[in-house]
Amino acid sequence: MANSLKSAAFLMDSRLADAARGNVQALFDLGVAYSTGSGGIDVDLIEAHKWFNLAALNGNEEAVYCRAEISDEMTAREIAEAQKAARAWLNATQRRAA
Repeated sequence: MANSLKSAAFLMDSRLADAARGNVQALFDLGVAYSTGSGGIDVDLIEAHKWFNLAALNGNEEAVYCRAEISDEMTAREIAEAQKAARAWLNATQRRAA
């Protein structure tokens, strides 16, 4: 069990690092992980929406559909929170790149 948690944490850390470098597939993969609870993490629709939104903004068509699908299960306040988190991620990664 401890090894699977360590490998899940490593996978999430590598996906986050790839996402910070602008890897669109990593953005989508994080959305999938948070929407399904895969990778050893809890389901978090706000985080999932954030990652799908970022992937969609970068041209991932599948992310557009996934974001719409989970939006049906979210309140307007949760969607607003996810959008705010996506903007914060964009601002933080753009500052690091500059």
